[in-house]
Amino acid sequence: MKKLFLIAMLGIAYISTAQTLSYNDIGVLFSHENTNGTARFNAMSGAFGALGGDISAMNINPAGAAVFLKSEFAVSLNNRNTQLNANYYGNNELTENDYTNLSQAGGIFVFRNYHRNQGWGNVAIGFNYSISNDFENQWFADGNSNFSTFIQDPNDANLQYLNSDGQHFENYTSGKTNKYAFTIASKFNDNLYLGAAINTYDINYYQNILLEENNNDGNGNNLNASLIQQLSTYGDAFSFNIGLISKPNENVRLGLAYQSPVWYNLSEDYVDSDLQLYVSNTDETFTDYSGVNAFDYKLRTPSKLTGSFAYIFDKQGLISVDYSYKNYSNITLTNANFSTENQAFKTDLESVGELRIGTEWRFENISLRGGYHMEKSPYKNALSSDNIDGFSLGAGFKFKGGNFDVSYQKSSYTKPYNFYPQYNEVEAANLNIDNSKLTATLVLNI
Repeated sequence: MKKLFLIAMLGIAYISTAQTLSYNDIGVLFSHENTNGTARFNAMSGAFGALGGDISAMNINPAGAAVFLKSEFAVSLNNRNTQLNANYYGNNELTENDYTNLSQAGGIFVFRNYHRNQGWGNVAIGFNYSISNDFENQWFADGNSNFSTFIQDPNDANLQYLNSDGQHFENYTSGKTNKYAFTIASKFNDNLYLGAAINTYDINYYQNILLEENNNDGNGNNLNASLIQQLSTYGDAFSFNIGLISKPNENVRLGLAYQSPVWYNLSEDYVDSDLQLYVSNTDETFTDYSGVNAFDYKLRTPSKLTGSFAYIFDKQGLISVDYSYKNYSNITLTNANFSTENQAFKTDLESVGELRIGTEWRFENISLRGGYHMEKSPYKNALSSDNIDGFSLGAGFKFKGGNFDVSYQKSSYTKPYNFYPQYNEVEAANLNIDNSKLTATLVLNI
């Protein structure tokens, strides 16, 4: 798919670029992973790199699997509420949607090493499914840029509709990235935990946009344009993780983990244009449909390095900090001529840091948790409000044979969305996005 295309209708050319995500936007979107796991993991904002002992912690540092003393199974459901306010030329449109998912399911199996040969302790083998990226969303924008792009009358080359009566934009996305992590870990000399994981992914992303533009010629004649574009991207991928956790004393934990790039094999089907024009002075409707096109390509996301620190207050509680580094300018597209897009990654993107802080306090069978999360936008020209910023809360109840945990996460950020990237005269819409998520997890000892 190339985003510049020509709509020819009855000999009149309408030039537009696609409003669906560009390859550069796709690269950034697919390179991002959400904080999404068990309720305990979410309640502490995912700050588990030096802790382990939670099935979702294996996604950060696979060495955490070796912290488990016994086998267990966990399954999680979550509900996400998204409120999105789109401001376009001073007009605000607020949309709110709720989505429910089976967000996590996995198990850890601990095999005792009774002989403890050469200092090695138990061996833990784990599997975990999680949704690393959820694309479900829908929003609308309305306003008037006072700039017309569909201006030519299909019947009369001398008649032009230069006056804008307003624009309407709808954006619908669906799909998700499913992640499957297979982990092995063990402990050495009671103070060093080592682990490795192989991760596989399947991805399905769908976007449908509707752009409506209403213009007039100043003499009571109207031209109403409606443009639909569709993009469906799907494929699979793999990556690997390695990590360690050191225990210099009974209270301090130090963690270090490396996640390789994710190597995607992607295919896409797209409709460049499904166009409809209505001309009021002749009461005619003209249509044009580009048909479905297909394309295959490869994407390599940036690797990630995570350093972690945790302090354990005996059996009363803990505090944990993770800091991750990822260089988004290393995103690479291959299997076609992507020289322009790959240069844009290097020019427009930069390395970013992600900070996660979590704490947990225990009161007999009850645990209370909280956390903070901040992730910088990878775009060099981003506003400070484009950074993802949020907090989390949660609680857990321990019963015979397992745990039941709940969590609440809240985050917000802004970002621009340009309906007319080919026209410098038209400003982008400003999106203000608030996400809140409730997660419930049942943990059973095996």
